[in-house]
Amino acid sequence: MEFDALYERAAPALIHQVYLLTGRRGDAFDSVEHAFQRAWEHWPEVFHDPDPVGWVRSRAFEHALAPWRWFRRPRRPGGPPADPVHRALLELPPLYRRTVLLCDGVGLTVDEAAAEAAATVPATTSRLEHARAALLERLPEPVGPEEARERLSALAGAVSTATLPLARSVRTGSERRLRALTGTVFGLTALLAGAVVFSAVTPRSPSPEPAPAPYGSVSDDGAPGRGTSAPPGGGPSAPPSP
Repeated sequence: MEFDALYERAAPALIHQVYLLTGRRGDAFDSVEHAFQRAWEHWPEVFHDPDPVGWVRSRAFEHALAPWRWFRRPRRPGGPPADPVHRALLELPPLYRRTVLLCDGVGLTVDEAAAEAAATVPATTSRLEHARAALLERLPEPVGPEEARERLSALAGAVSTATLPLARSVRTGSERRLRALTGTVFGLTALLAGAVVFSAVTPRSPSPEPAPAPYGSVSDDGAPGRGTSAPPGGGPSAPPSP
């Protein structure tokens, strides 16, 4: 599958899934665009991946849930989601949210969800069990486990109808980012090399000569200090007569 075809087929659903994960439409667009830019930068790997959509979704989810994103300036809130399942989902911890969305929403198996999230199968199984129980507790009306899964699956099955950036613009943005990153690396390397050369050619100032010891001082080994003369005979000087 070519990059443009993958983008046009998968991007609308991925944007909706990231919106379910974060509750922020702006973050959903940013994260999916970021993931497709990474996919273009690693296109030979993505092209031969047995699940290219999963490759992109993994990067989009990781970008959307990155802790540093929560330190950015908060965007204008759009109000809580209308769907009670979505509201309950957003109240879960991020790892629980991601796991239950992948398994009960997208329809992945536990093994597939563990591989996509770079987690172990036992850890993913535990997260899924806790997430399902916590989701049921947070729903406003009593719902059975099977009905909750069906509602989450239907919710995740929708796609975004918003206008998406063209695949060409995503590829261009990725190439522009790589050029900027390469320029930054070359600039830092040149700066470091210049600092090393400057340090190598700069003459070192000679160390100052130690000041001579005052008259009559004695060094650590008991010898007279510099600038002093030993008494005749090499022995200690006689004490002054009274």
